[in-house]
Amino acid sequence: MTTRADGDSRPFQVHLGGIIELLSASIYTGPQVFIRELLQNGCDAIAARRDHEPGHVGTIRVLPADEAGAVFAVEDDGVGLTAAEVGELLATVGRSSKRDILDLPRTDRLGQFGIGLLSCFMVSDEIRVRSRSATGAPAVEWVGRADGTFTVTELADELPVGTRVELFPRPDSAGLVSRVGAHELADRFGRHLPVRVTVAGETVTRPAPFLERTTVPSPELRELGREIVGAEPFATIPLHVPSTGTRGTAFVLPFQLSPGQRQSSRVYLGGMLLSERMDDLLPDWAFFVRSVVDTTGLHPTASRESLIEDSALEETRAELGAAVRRWVIGLAAESPRRLAAFLSVHHLALRALVLHDDELARFIVPHLPIETTEGQTTFGEAARRGTVRYTRTVDEFRQLAGIARPGAPIVNGGYVYDAEIAARLPEFVPDAAVEIVTVADEIDHLDVPPLSERAASRRLQERADAALADLDCATAVRAFQPETVPALYVADEAVLRNLRREQAGESAGGFWADVLGRVEDAAAASGADASGRLALNWRNRLVRTLAAVDDDAVLSRAVRILYVQALLAGHRPLRAADRSALTDAMTDIVHLSVGLDAGVVTDPGPHSPSTIDKDDHAD
Repeated sequence: MTTRADGDSRPFQVHLGGIIELLSASIYTGPQVFIRELLQNGCDAIAARRDHEPGHVGTIRVLPADEAGAVFAVEDDGVGLTAAEVGELLATVGRSSKRDILDLPRTDRLGQFGIGLLSCFMVSDEIRVRSRSATGAPAVEWVGRADGTFTVTELADELPVGTRVELFPRPDSAGLVSRVGAHELADRFGRHLPVRVTVAGETVTRPAPFLERTTVPSPELRELGREIVGAEPFATIPLHVPSTGTRGTAFVLPFQLSPGQRQSSRVYLGGMLLSERMDDLLPDWAFFVRSVVDTTGLHPTASRESLIEDSALEETRAELGAAVRRWVIGLAAESPRRLAAFLSVHHLALRALVLHDDELARFIVPHLPIETTEGQTTFGEAARRGTVRYTRTVDEFRQLAGIARPGAPIVNGGYVYDAEIAARLPEFVPDAAVEIVTVADEIDHLDVPPLSERAASRRLQERADAALADLDCATAVRAFQPETVPALYVADEAVLRNLRREQAGESAGGFWADVLGRVEDAAAASGADASGRLALNWRNRLVRTLAAVDDDAVLSRAVRILYVQALLAGHRPLRAADRSALTDAMTDIVHLSVGLDAGVVTDPGPHSPSTIDKDDHAD
């Protein structure tokens, strides 16, 4: 129970130590926010006085603690408080439950003033408020202490209209209330407030460059962009949402980011810094921009460090995303060269966006870069050349890159979103035609050897099939370019999965090897065809030479070497059986080349048995 100086008694049933712990742990990110709350209180008071005195300018003065750290003060010439208002303020500050603290009213001036005072208890054990109302009522003094006691006194002294808040900071808060600390915090939180703020007589407020509406950025806006982005921004985009009083600027990053990285925004609320890194103000797809905005219509949380997720924020997010989209569309229509530079950096972001925005897609998709078997081009250029033929995966593209017919390029649809965009290309590019390309279809479409050489090629294919039977690989003799490539290993995705699974099982061992083995057994039991195909190039001199070789041992070993070479060229995983086949085949060829008898190895060592059987080679 605390007795007022005028004799009035009322309970003050609140444990301030618990409130301070609650403020620092559950509401505020740190004690430095006390300056923000005091500046906000001053701004509200000046705004209230302007309602009655439209010509009033208003100033907030921050007076840092002296070297002894005795007192820190914030003064404003706002509307001030009467004794009755101080009583209402005390009722607000005196709420006793955690729910009340978290839900303190923030829409009325006194509620804001009250929670602002509570934040000061994070740096000071005593708060003194002296105020005189613009209504002409007597001046009043309120003193609150961390032990839960307070006094209210009406003063006979003549004070200027306004409010002065004095803190008596604890030693651990000395850095925050010093001249340097106070200037840094006041500049950080209040540099763009609509009223003048001084720290030890030095003005810290200045115009907000991100509110400019000019087409050419000012030096101040460019400097802000470099501060936000960390480099010279690629472009600036004006932002304006009239319905929520949100204005600002988005800066387009000049470097690429992963789509997994979130966009972030610096947000001010009526000129007061709300958050330096808010992740959910812009749509997720706009991760290639950083923005700075000020708002008067969005609703802050109790901590005033974030925004409440409500319909106003949802509408603002959609409108800000639309502004970014309009900028991209304008770039496509007015500056194709600049668009190409933008796409070279942020094409991945645009690929994600166009799949959900048909209007933007019609402008952007023709300019998106793609990889083909004949080099880099764009979707629009590929469509102008004829039917756009594309693969679904990078693996298929790699396999087909070596055998694609000249003048019939294949698009690599394995990169993120490319296959989806290619499938919908006729929706975005008039008269465009598309076709999915598979490995099996392309092999079947390759040229066969001339009729006069058909018997020799068929015999080669039969003998090669026998040489690779134990490696689950069939062969096909075809004629393709370039003729310097003797063989290509081609397989569909199911075969490649089997290869990777088998390789993983060999290296895993233990429990995981058993799991992968069971998966492999299940795949085999299902009757799925797990055979790859080795396409032998009839135009290649080595392949034609092999067709004329009568020695089955030499042909078998050479075909097995070509098989492993084709696997390596196609970036395919090598199983233990493939590595063993390569080693054995090369060892046997060396033996044959030096004329060793079949099955004889000179000092082979314990790990190098010959794989040549006597029946394989005729003297």
